[in-house]
Amino acid sequence: MTHHRSDRAPQDAFLADCRARLAFDLIGNTWNAVVVWALREGPSRPVALRTRIGGISAKVLTETLRRLEHHGLVARHAYREAPPRVEYELTELGRSLLEPIDAFGRWAFRHGDEIAAAQERAEGGPWDDAV
Repeated sequence: MTHHRSDRAPQDAFLADCRARLAFDLIGNTWNAVVVWALREGPSRPVALRTRIGGISAKVLTETLRRLEHHGLVARHAYREAPPRVEYELTELGRSLLEPIDAFGRWAFRHGDEIAAAQERAEGGPWDDAV
């Protein structure tokens, strides 16, 4: 008899299950989801990734790629050429993360103005009537 794991987590899994926390930590890191999304079109060299992403230093990109590789989301390919060439691409596991990243991005696009307004209110911006 084959047992299949359900794709649905128990309701309290996000509070107690370390695997759920690991997934949220992966997405919660500032650059992880951005780099995964930037690799969705296929293999890329670090310089091309930096250009596509914008606003990320070479050091932070390297750290992020190493972290994603460590988690099995990205594969590194080094080619014996002169000069040496390195490319990164999503693994099957990394590609499986594109759908949730896309869903979260759509949510952020729909609600970004509300979030910005709430932040301005909290910081005493133009919508703050109390003083």
